Amino acid sequence: MDQVITTEAQKARVAGLLAALALVLTSATPAYALPGGGKTPRAIVEADSDLPPPVTGVDVEEHLGEPLPLETRFLDSSGEEVRLGTLLSKTRPTLLTLVYYECPMLCNLVINEQVRVMRELGLELGKDYEAVTVSIDPKDTPAQSAERRRKYLQSMGKPETAPWHFLTGTDENIHKLADAVGFKYTYEPSTKQYAHPAVVTVLTPEGSISRYLYGTSFDRKDVKLSLLEAAGGRVGTSVDRIVMSCFKYDTATRRYGFYIFGFIRLGSLAVFGALATMLIYFWRRELKKGATT
Repeated sequence: MDQVITTEAQKARVAGLLAALALVLTSATPAYALPGGGKTPRAIVEADSDLPPPVTGVDVEEHLGEPLPLETRFLDSSGEEVRLGTLLSKTRPTLLTLVYYECPMLCNLVINEQVRVMRELGLELGKDYEAVTVSIDPKDTPAQSAERRRKYLQSMGKPETAPWHFLTGTDENIHKLADAVGFKYTYEPSTKQYAHPAVVTVLTPEGSISRYLYGTSFDRKDVKLSLLEAAGGRVGTSVDRIVMSCFKYDTATRRYGFYIFGFIRLGSLAVFGALATMLIYFWRRELKKGATT
């Protein structure tokens, strides 16, 4: 009888352990793995993730190699009407930014970071590259352009004659330029603000799109290499051009990465130079020996 009672008690304990284990597993199972879990409303998932819903109509559609509408006309910081094509250098690349002057945060972050990188590039504004900034808000004025231009040039220690053009224009011409660049933005009436991407576009001397630099933090190497690439290696020193051959643009990471074959070519040149120097040294030594005998 005692043995039967013991066996029943063991069974009860095992059953209790199994029930507890099932309860733990059930509580640890993610919601989507439970019956009906795959039908959780998307709104609830997004609310739980604490992520804001995506802003529709804001994007960058890359148009690499395509030309800008150089015939579009804008007002410069002095209020004079200018054609975009006349502002682009035929021998130097250009950094193009689309912003608006009443932007509460993002535009300032992009331009301030652009200024920081331009100070540290090792390339000179007006000699190696130029810059154009265009407002996407047709209500912005040349007076605001002049104010921003003066502020940023002073922060770089550049004279007011430096070729960084700040432009305003009509909604029609702004959209022509933005569409050509692939800069997708939208106006939010509720906040009276523009929703737009954070990007700097690198242009070739001919006015075609060479590269896009994304975000509010730019890598100095990426900016410099993109300018060298856009100019076809015609800016910078010979060392810059050699270094550029060791890096290639990675479309997946949107960064310039180390290029092993370029490094091999550079290493081969270094080895060749070392061998040539050694042979010249021994040749001259033999000539001196022959002269003394």
